Order: sequence, then structure tokens, then C-alpha cells
Amino acid sequence: MANKFMEEALKEAKKSYELGEVPVGAVIVKDGEIIARGHNQKESSKDATAHAEIIAIREACRRLGSWRLEDCSLYVTLEPCPMCAGAIVEARIKRVYIGTESPKEGAAGSVINILNNKELGTSTEVYFGIMEEEAKELLKKFFENLRE
Repeated sequence: MANKFMEEALKEAKKSYELGEVPVGAVIVKDGEIIARGHNQKESSKDATAHAEIIAIREACRRLGSWRLEDCSLYVTLEPCPMCAGAIVEARIKRVYIGTESPKEGAAGSVINILNNKELGTSTEVYFGIMEEEAKELLKKFFENLRE
């Protein structure tokens, strides 16, 4: 089941890739159904907060009519940054499924851990490595094309 939803997050990441954005995609799932989608749009929207996770969280909140996403899971192709991890905590998302780590700014345990932090009182369930090779390959291809 996790792969099914990560495939959808990867489709979102490919939309970012086609826009010339860092290819990150996210979907939010409630009761086995995708209720929100997002892909990076930072460059195209000229908005520093237009990360895949933030876009998906905003859509899910609108759709559910609440800022509380307690019964929801987030699938994201790249480990959330500190801003996105903070938004995940604030939205009270219970589970986060991650394609690949972000060794420079990962906030789910790679660099810092905002999602599971005793001092912050956070305890989000985090699962790494969901379709990891596909997520890594898309990022690798994007950054190789940038260097050409």
C-alpha cells in the first residue's frame, strides 16, 4: 500500500521536475484515499514556502475544513526540511513515509529531528526508504541536468 501512494508522490515530483523545480512530490492520505497533492513550486511561484508538503497540507486542510490532520498520513519523496517538518507537526499528521533522506537539511532524523523530539514533545511515526531508488534517481537526474 505504501508503494501505491509513493508512486503518486513521485508523479507529483515529476511535475516539479518538468517545471525546472527540485523534484519533490507529496500526497496526503486519509482512510486509504488521497485527499491532497503537492509538488515543489518555489521557483515558479516565487514563494519560499511553496514546498510540496506545505502545498499538500494547505489543500488537505481546505478539503477537510480543519487544520488538524490527525488521521492522515503524508507520503513525500524527499525528507522534509525544518519548515515542512514544523508544518507536519503543527498539522498533527501522525505518519510520514519518506522516499529518500536529505543529507543537507533533513528534519526527520538525517540532520535534525523535528518529527520525533522529546524536547519539542513530538512523536510522528516516520518510515524511510519507500521507493527510495526511484526518488533518488529523479533527484540525481535533476541535479546532473543543472550542471550541464
